[in-house]
Amino acid sequence: MASISLRNIVKRYGHGPKAHQVIHGVNAEIQNGEFIVLVGPSGCGKSTLLRMIAGLEEITGGELWIGNRMVNTLEPAKRNIAMVFQNYALYPHMSNFENMAYGLKIAKVPADEIRRRVDKAAKILELSHLLERKPRELSGGQRQRVAMGRAIVREPQVFLFDEPLSNLDAKLRGQTRIEIQKLHAELGITSLFVTHDQVEAMTLAQRMIVMNAGNVEQFGTPEEVYHQPASTFVASFIGSPPMNLLHHAPGGQTGRILGVRPEHIDLVPGNGSGGWEFTVETVELLGAERLLYGKVGGEDVTVRVEEGRPYPKPGETTRIAARADRLHWFDQTTGQRITA
Repeated sequence: MASISLRNIVKRYGHGPKAHQVIHGVNAEIQNGEFIVLVGPSGCGKSTLLRMIAGLEEITGGELWIGNRMVNTLEPAKRNIAMVFQNYALYPHMSNFENMAYGLKIAKVPADEIRRRVDKAAKILELSHLLERKPRELSGGQRQRVAMGRAIVREPQVFLFDEPLSNLDAKLRGQTRIEIQKLHAELGITSLFVTHDQVEAMTLAQRMIVMNAGNVEQFGTPEEVYHQPASTFVASFIGSPPMNLLHHAPGGQTGRILGVRPEHIDLVPGNGSGGWEFTVETVELLGAERLLYGKVGGEDVTVRVEEGRPYPKPGETTRIAARADRLHWFDQTTGQRITA
């Protein structure tokens, strides 16, 4: 295991005035044994950052430390990391055992040590009964476990995951998330996991780095990011459905954007007064809850209502009230959180 230190990391493609910069001075201190998720929309730079840590992309500026070594110019094979990719990259003509053992054979690890490591990884991943099969005989989730097993047997200091669940269906994604959590709890290896899925980020991360256009918007625990978003970008990206952001909220403060999450808005009972007038446009039924989509003063607002509670129908107008202790304020110019 090892800590990772990102010190003003920059990535540019090209040279001179035509150079295109995609990573803009990223700083992060990742502790030994942490599970960190890099999350953000497509094209935000999260995979590029991961590939720089892996040594697959050249670092233009800054310093990258793994443990007590600066590894900017170190070859990938010498960084003692293991990477799990989006596509499984398994050899179809090899058995699952041979796929997991292949890197160790290339490194000339003794056969009995290879068997020990593969058997240990297979037991952790519940693959022991599948080692003699070929990848084509496995489900997508099982193939991804073989790919993770191939990384585990390396016994690296750092695991890097580049959107490893993207090819799985929703049910398998959920199951594999649980398996990855169990894997980290058992091995305790420092891990960086890239995803564009904020649900994956919230459920897997001990801490998460939210990226936007090559910059770190926020680095914190899932609870911090959800309950105290650092910017309107984070507020609108993390959460399903996202936070309501009102530029012209009734009674709002000049120069500020008001943020409030859908679950922190209540329907005003009966013909009560106060709050905001809310016209319902559509209703989404999600089993244990209802999502009401509508307008407040011409701006889009989503309200979450628990199952069993009465709610207005599309076309009806009612009143809603945001909970005073759950309001967030952001600067209208910069989008940054206002704490005072």
